[in-house]
Amino acid sequence: MLLMVAFSGGLVFHQVMVAVVFIVLWLFLLMQIWKLMKPKIRYISAVAAVGIIVVLIAGYGLYTAYHNSIERLDEQGVNLSLYDPFREDTLAVSLHEPSTLSLTDNLPRLDGATALYPLYSAFVRAVYPADFEKANLRDGDVEAKDSVPIPAKPADDAIIACTNTDNAYRRLITGQADIIFAAGPSEGQLQIAREAGVELQLTPIGREAFVFFVNTRNPVNGLSINNIQRIYSGEATNWREFGGNNSKIRAFQRPENSGSQTMLLEIMGDIPLADAPVKYIYSEMAGMYKAVAAYKNYKNALGYSFLYYINDMIAENEIKFLSINGVEPTTANIANGTYPFAHDFYAVTVAREPGTEAEAERINNTAKLLEWIQSPQGQSLVEKTGYVPIR
Repeated sequence: MLLMVAFSGGLVFHQVMVAVVFIVLWLFLLMQIWKLMKPKIRYISAVAAVGIIVVLIAGYGLYTAYHNSIERLDEQGVNLSLYDPFREDTLAVSLHEPSTLSLTDNLPRLDGATALYPLYSAFVRAVYPADFEKANLRDGDVEAKDSVPIPAKPADDAIIACTNTDNAYRRLITGQADIIFAAGPSEGQLQIAREAGVELQLTPIGREAFVFFVNTRNPVNGLSINNIQRIYSGEATNWREFGGNNSKIRAFQRPENSGSQTMLLEIMGDIPLADAPVKYIYSEMAGMYKAVAAYKNYKNALGYSFLYYINDMIAENEIKFLSINGVEPTTANIANGTYPFAHDFYAVTVAREPGTEAEAERINNTAKLLEWIQSPQGQSLVEKTGYVPIR
């Protein structure tokens, strides 16, 4: 039994030490009766003892090597600073002609979902003054989360931030942001708005695909809407039900009120969502992606996200998107409406009464920016960034 456990690599260090103590005791007893054994028995016993020791050492070595080789699946996301609007080599797209709108003072404060930062950074690049950051308008906006320079807690007067969907809604409701760019609000976010006495105003500015993905070596290439519902309700638990291997499905989830979790709940409708173990819930989309991509440890995983985030902001090849009801999540299928999980995303605002002239001008500029985003120039940036425009 000890040999089997050691060979499986299931012993941790202290367990191996216990095993070593038992072996030493066994060898001691063996030596005491050595003279009583026949030569052939001595030989067999010696070979067996050496073999057990070698297998234990090799088993522990394999276990240690395997343990050390497991990728650290932290949830560090993409480096959003690569999309900052006025850096020299920004990845944010640009207009080919001068913008028809130019704002200089009392600029609308922007926030939003991680996947939409490249888009609203492009809006800023087109419409805002190139020196707005030099005017101390992001004062206090320097505490980075890990290596991502867009802060989790930006200054109240930060002109451009990216705090994720849930935080962006909260900052909009409390008046720390003027426009946020995100998927539609969850019921929880709507409740927070009602309690604050504000009404969220949603302006559609583009369309995006909500996608499900698996590791490239998973033989399953597609699921139906019903399959998704059965998996995330806990009814279906094995990939072989859908043409895959005989392997339990690890159905990952995101936290409540994240944009992608809100989309999943919309797909589930009235069907209750199964509770996921804490280790299956990823606070960042990047963490979920990395887990599904790490085939060695998560070959049976199922994740979800938004098409642009995975295709353009991560852009790696370890995962594959699943077709839904036989339809691939392509830009063409999003535009023609055949992909079932295509959704509008929004520029979200709140109507407020100005308290000062500066606030009145910022509210006026917010309305101008919203109108411009829906114009041909704004929609061209939606398309050039990689989303489907609304017109």
